[in-house]
Amino acid sequence: MQILQNFNKAFESKARLGIMSVLLVNDEVSFNSLKDLLSLTDGNLATHLRALEEATYISVKKEFIGRKPSTTYSVTEAGKKAFNDHLNALESFLKGS
Repeated sequence: MQILQNFNKAFESKARLGIMSVLLVNDEVSFNSLKDLLSLTDGNLATHLRALEEATYISVKKEFIGRKPSTTYSVTEAGKKAFNDHLNALESFLKGS
């Protein structure tokens, strides 16, 4: 099918759809907040975040707050475009056009 060509394999996972959805409505989100919001394990979340980072759809900021490490994530412009294109393709598919 022609329309399936517009689907982005990076977003086939429920976890990645959730990550991108959360990041699109927040400037940045911590690892622990994403883990709690999406009910994912540390390892599962880290794997999905790494894949999205390698695709340049999200950016990572690591810093120390006091003596504690803090990791936050935000969506990139490329990520916004890719995710919106994917959602548009999905919507078109569901509408049957």
